Amino acid sequence: MTHCDLPGTALRVAPDHLPDPQIDIPATTAPQQAVLAGGCFWCVEAVYRRLDGVLDVRSGYAGGSADSANYEAVCSGRTGHAEAVLIRFDPARISYGQLLKVFFGVAHDPTQRDRQGNDIGPQYRSAVFYADDAQRRVAERYIAQLDAAGVYSAPIATTLEPLQAFHEAEAYHQDYAARNPHQPYIVHVAAPKVEKLQRHFRDRLRNDRSDDT
Repeated sequence: MTHCDLPGTALRVAPDHLPDPQIDIPATTAPQQAVLAGGCFWCVEAVYRRLDGVLDVRSGYAGGSADSANYEAVCSGRTGHAEAVLIRFDPARISYGQLLKVFFGVAHDPTQRDRQGNDIGPQYRSAVFYADDAQRRVAERYIAQLDAAGVYSAPIATTLEPLQAFHEAEAYHQDYAARNPHQPYIVHVAAPKVEKLQRHFRDRLRNDRSDDT
């Protein structure tokens, strides 16, 4: 199995030319969390770890039960899970809406249904797992906004799903791209995503590669 999606998306504009979300969640003094699924969690995690205001990123499984939240079971495509990342962020430095802008512009191709490139199955679906009505409204409105703007060559296939639980993946999946930079799929898929982020969202990058925990 090829474990990361192929480079390139159906995006018709440069990622930084995506519009900002029409509505967003107001900043709070406490950290917030977002759970997003966009194919291989190694690749999505690699992107979000580079953003200023992101405090931590964990790879894991969302959309299924705890008893089948393990890599071997999830790879079967029959557990209901999606490979996902949990992003803990400082909303005073980066908003939920801006995380979504990177999600739709860089992290994956949201027009692919139940797949990313050669990775096929519902475990690789594009999904926003919303924690509350505020997150649901922002994501729902932004998807409609992007579809109406015609910034993709196909309709967005991203599903909106209530977050029941996030199950952290096995330890060897965490920060996988950084720890395995010479793996072919990291070189050819994750690295280009990070490079795209660096090129189009330079003002959003953190100043170093350490994690603020």
